[in-house]
Amino acid sequence: MEMEGFAPSGSREAELLQKIDESRLPRHLAVIMDGNGRWAGSRSLPRVAGHRAGIESVREIVESSARLGMEALTLYAFSVENWKRPRSEVRTLMALLKKYLRQELGQIHANNIRFLAIGRIRELEASVREELRHAMRVTAKNTGMHLYVALNYSGRAEIVDAFNLLLRERRKNGDTAPVDEEAIARRLYTSAVPDPDLLIRTSGEMRISNFLLWQIAYSEIYITPTYWPDFRRLHLLEAILEYQKRDRRYGGIQAPCEGKP
Repeated sequence: MEMEGFAPSGSREAELLQKIDESRLPRHLAVIMDGNGRWAGSRSLPRVAGHRAGIESVREIVESSARLGMEALTLYAFSVENWKRPRSEVRTLMALLKKYLRQELGQIHANNIRFLAIGRIRELEASVREELRHAMRVTAKNTGMHLYVALNYSGRAEIVDAFNLLLRERRKNGDTAPVDEEAIARRLYTSAVPDPDLLIRTSGEMRISNFLLWQIAYSEIYITPTYWPDFRRLHLLEAILEYQKRDRRYGGIQAPCEGKP
């Protein structure tokens, strides 16, 4: 794979890039960005320092995923459970989100990326909602990678929301047909893109933390001990190469990992 300027000539990134089969890239990559607090703690810094440092990782992984040609990237930024954290930390996280959008929106738009916030966005404070809506309006007509940022998100809540939406529509239309999986899937937050082929979790934790529970039914999972603020293009390429070595069975016959058709 040749991508001018993607990685310095002779670098480890360039070496890995040459090994990647571009016909079998993940169409949709999902990432649980974990380890910001532990990264900060290992450096005797406050937890918020880890969140600030993680912004550079977001920038690099978004850019790299788009340049590789992925259809979608979903980042787990703030869960429903994260409201249990200290109020000062939550305020900092929301402030960093607004700062990220203000600083990066121009580049996101220039790269033809469509930004979408998913989760129970209506429960966020007004200033955050406005920044998110502005970013979605600006990029609404972009035709490149879909960048989903999961905020105030819960996989179980998403399924509940999808089912309630379906119920409202059925009552309105007088529909009494049995509900099938496709009916639910069409009403999920990420219904516009394929389910994730690959789920990456940083920091070494072996759990999925209520993330995309419906969508990752057959996703390949890659766990790295690297904390999110240290996760860079090199680590992304390593994850993709590992993904391409696996056989995806889907409960049936053995098949090589498939991404783009």
